[in-house]
Amino acid sequence: MDVVMHYLDTFVFDGIYNKAAELTSTTPLPRDSLVRQSLSLFVFIYSYIVAFYFGTAGLSYKLIYDKKQEQHPKFLPKQRFMEMACAARALPQITIMTIPWILGQLHGYSMVYKDWNQYGYAYLFVSAAMFIVFTDFCIYWVHRLEHHPLVYAKCHKLHHKWIVCTPYASHAFHPLDGYLQSIPYHLAVFVFPMHEYVYLALFAFVNVWSVMIHDGEYVASNPVVNGAAHHTVHHLYFNYNYGQFTTMFDRLFNTYRKPSQEVYDRSRRNSKRVQEAQAKSIDEALPSLEAANSNAHTKTE
Repeated sequence: MDVVMHYLDTFVFDGIYNKAAELTSTTPLPRDSLVRQSLSLFVFIYSYIVAFYFGTAGLSYKLIYDKKQEQHPKFLPKQRFMEMACAARALPQITIMTIPWILGQLHGYSMVYKDWNQYGYAYLFVSAAMFIVFTDFCIYWVHRLEHHPLVYAKCHKLHHKWIVCTPYASHAFHPLDGYLQSIPYHLAVFVFPMHEYVYLALFAFVNVWSVMIHDGEYVASNPVVNGAAHHTVHHLYFNYNYGQFTTMFDRLFNTYRKPSQEVYDRSRRNSKRVQEAQAKSIDEALPSLEAANSNAHTKTE
């Protein structure tokens, strides 16, 4: 991240802070000031994630998303705009909570490195694989624990408001939910070394992936990859397929549910019969889920 901040300071922030100092007759904040770094990081991260979210989700909705899914009985009126509004409320708060992690990287506490030869070129691919496995494992458990009755209603339930998703559901969650599931991405570089450009590329990838698993276009039925079909099962039936990138940990910890074949057939999944059957199954399951949450909440009061 320091390479990004170097270019931003050089071409954007130095001028802004110098102008602010001139207008207020004060000394410009130096680049290593925690106040300046925190303010600059908020502006950059928030601008990036908003542009990336609306740009990626917007393109996915326009070019990929099967809009016939909006006829599903569980698709809410004006849901797409509700998802966007939910994300818009969450993203500033998530950005603030993320800043300490980035400050840790900027001040040399992480294991991000610059020299391509430091660990060899083969390690670049190894570290990328390690990042996927490590974050997949961590997010599996964060996500699964968010479904615990003591946590679900307070944190994760909002994201499950979107039973039939659009790509805009990818970042439409409670701020704490979004932050908790993002922690593994930041934690990874404090656990094992990663080249800064590999890390930045993977960080962009995970945001694209979050949109892709909510886009409702089931182009592959790979049993290992946790694609849109597997994540759709999670939104429809709640307690399955907690993984982010793979089905490995769902299989290992007995929470895997294979998508039915009708999911991959657009004409079948858009049929009124299939959608009404899904809606009935959800209506039957929701009372027990809500009751469990209610009972757990009562016990803690």
